[in-house]
Amino acid sequence: MRKILTLAMAVLAMLAFTMSTAWAGSPHFVSCSVSESGNVLSADGKEAGLGAEEQITVVVTATALCINNGGKNPGAANKSSVSAESQVPVQNGRAMFSIDVTATFKPECSPPMTVDFTDISVCDTTNGICCTL
Repeated sequence: MRKILTLAMAVLAMLAFTMSTAWAGSPHFVSCSVSESGNVLSADGKEAGLGAEEQITVVVTATALCINNGGKNPGAANKSSVSAESQVPVQNGRAMFSIDVTATFKPECSPPMTVDFTDISVCDTTNGICCTL
């Protein structure tokens, strides 16, 4: 009887350990937002459910357009793909990030023209999840 009880306790302990390990890693964005200021796009966010990872790689991508007074993008030269990448430390299964992306144009996008960002995506490439804005 004692051997059966010891074996049952060992099996329960193993199941408890296995189940907690399986639930530890469930990465997801808690928040994800962007703001624009001139030719700079700032992406801020928080990710949770990262388990025991030490760091994650976050990549921000977008298309920057130089818009004229009429609200139009006048030429292909005034369109640019932009991106930035950052290694973000993980603490207690969570990571917070703030990444800036700067758009540059040739010819320059100077006033009265303004920069507009489209097709914005923030991705944790370590875990393969994205937040599309």
